[in-house]
Amino acid sequence: MTFKQFFPIPLFIAVQAVTLVMLDLQPNPLIPHLWTWISFQAWAMYFLAGCTLKGGVKVFLGYLGGALASAAIMKLIGLIGQWIPQLAGTPALAISVFVVVIAVISAERVPMFNFVPAWFIGAGVYFGIMNLQKGAAHVATGTHLMVSCAVGLVYGVVTVPIRGKYEAWLKAKSAQPVIAGK
Repeated sequence: MTFKQFFPIPLFIAVQAVTLVMLDLQPNPLIPHLWTWISFQAWAMYFLAGCTLKGGVKVFLGYLGGALASAAIMKLIGLIGQWIPQLAGTPALAISVFVVVIAVISAERVPMFNFVPAWFIGAGVYFGIMNLQKGAAHVATGTHLMVSCAVGLVYGVVTVPIRGKYEAWLKAKSAQPVIAGK
């Protein structure tokens, strides 16, 4: 494929990226709870998960699992600090992470939950939001995370077949015999 033939692909993806950004125009976003930076991550995770609907579901479930794991760590930190005040703070964090990560990695054994990278991305984003927005509610954070993840996955689902059809069209076009004089 020449660069001239390839160029419509990045052009199409750039148009998609612009439409994604336009959905989050402030102060009146078209999709409530959308944070495009999360959508761009989820869009990339769709590709890492194999560019299939099943992979997309695994990404979505991984982000959800990561959010729930993060919330569990935060709640467990508080409980440990209440039950054993000497372990409050960093020791409680370490114990909580230890316990929850065992459960997260065990998800590898469950087919629809076994895309563990999505768990870690989802958990990291969730923790990041909660730390940047002190006092943020778990439900609000989870809503932003999951809406944004879903939108990014839709963009991934749209990207793959359109690119595939374009590449198939190019291949079919190049396979057609050239008739002399035409």
